[in-house]
Amino acid sequence: MIGFDPLWLLFAIPGLILGIYAQFKLSSAYGKYSRVEAESGLSGAAAARKILDQAGLTDVPVVEIPGRLTDHFDPSKRALFLSSDNFRGHSIAAVGVAAHESGHALQQQVAYAPMQFRTAIAPVAQFASYAWMGLATLGWFLGQAIFSKFLFLAIAIFSVLTLFQLVTLPVEYDASRRAKEQLFRLGLVSERERPGVSSVLNAAALTYVAGLVTTVMQLLYFLNRAQNSRS
Repeated sequence: MIGFDPLWLLFAIPGLILGIYAQFKLSSAYGKYSRVEAESGLSGAAAARKILDQAGLTDVPVVEIPGRLTDHFDPSKRALFLSSDNFRGHSIAAVGVAAHESGHALQQQVAYAPMQFRTAIAPVAQFASYAWMGLATLGWFLGQAIFSKFLFLAIAIFSVLTLFQLVTLPVEYDASRRAKEQLFRLGLVSERERPGVSSVLNAAALTYVAGLVTTVMQLLYFLNRAQNSRS
């Protein structure tokens, strides 16, 4: 079996720290503003519906799903899925999250290039994430010497995952920008509520930054291992 590599910990710490901080910020911001009712009285589902209808996307359904912060837009199904808290909730957080997911539908409508690219490579990235788990398990049982022979594969896998995480950043930040623009243009939230909406969406975006940092550091670790194996 593979022994513990202290070098891996050195590369893992930055992403781990940022990931914990990002989750703390998201939980704090979402928890705070999920208790503040939106002045409009709209639920997250109603806000999303107004944004979509205003953009002519009347055929895009808004569907309730279980879970906490499981909200997402599915480009293949052209459907917006909101967790129960945000679908039914009338808070600033619910409206902000719903608007963000609506922003992804608006991206698809205008064929936003980074989103199209992310959608295209998503199946490959998903396979890479599964392949990485299989590779790690194989290396754990077969030992250090055998695992070293798979370094090129680990580098290839994390290159794909890094590319996916990298292109995710502009997609998520642009969706938040579109969300804020529509919320205020349509009068769904007031200027007094702007700090709350921004706090929730910025905290959510930070989790994607943490994901990118984690993946980049893992890729650098394997590149370092590959370099050392040649020396």
